[in-house]
Amino acid sequence: MSDTNAQGIAVITGASTGLGAVYADRLARRGHDLLLVARNKSRLDTVAAKIAENTGRTVEVLAADLADPTQLATVETRLRTDESISLLVNNAGGTVFGPLSQADPSQMEDLITLNVTSLTRLTTAVLAGFTRRGSGTIINLSSALALNVLPVSAVYSGTKSYVVAFTQALQQELAESEIRVQAVFPGAVRTEFWDGSGIEVSAFPEEWVMSADDAVDAALAGLDAGEPMTLLSLPDITDWDTFDAARQAMIPNLSRSVPADRYQS
Repeated sequence: MSDTNAQGIAVITGASTGLGAVYADRLARRGHDLLLVARNKSRLDTVAAKIAENTGRTVEVLAADLADPTQLATVETRLRTDESISLLVNNAGGTVFGPLSQADPSQMEDLITLNVTSLTRLTTAVLAGFTRRGSGTIINLSSALALNVLPVSAVYSGTKSYVVAFTQALQQELAESEIRVQAVFPGAVRTEFWDGSGIEVSAFPEEWVMSADDAVDAALAGLDAGEPMTLLSLPDITDWDTFDAARQAMIPNLSRSVPADRYQS
């Protein structure tokens, strides 16, 4: 099947488990060959073998720790130079929940590197090829906690809020092109993401927790519908439109020559 690669190669980070593995399966079934990126090569090999057997697509693995500058650079080079790449899913990420006053600074730095720096660098790298070819798709995984900020989520929510602003800026930058950029906002999803995070997924009511299969299927349905922002469990997308319209309504008054009246004596 993969001797003709009309859909191009889809690159998925964090592809060894959870949402990344489901994205890999779904995109292969849509006709993409795959490049799967994660730290754990044995798990990547297992995912790749299963998808190749089930879909007939070509599935390549690249074991890399995206928090390591040297290994990140290897992935960047592939994204920048491979003319077959047509889609990037920035799914790799992590979290640590807890009061910031008790946090390990090095652990927080690693979290920012993975959630912000690697996503930014990989997007920059893949855009080099997309702009040359005039097309491509980028899917950035944000989080419901970019909007629902909690006392224990200061760094995680901050990194995922960055993903939202970053994506919105890219959407404006690329508005006149055929390059698409989508932000996806999962809520609680039943994956290994929670292991070691400080919160167990079992602590949430069942009605709050989505399966990884449902989450990815909904995200891709949002992509197909042309949504720039896909909030997986939000019943009415106009709620987001209202939220964003309120933000935009403030823009004319965010930078003026005098302070607001309430700050003047």
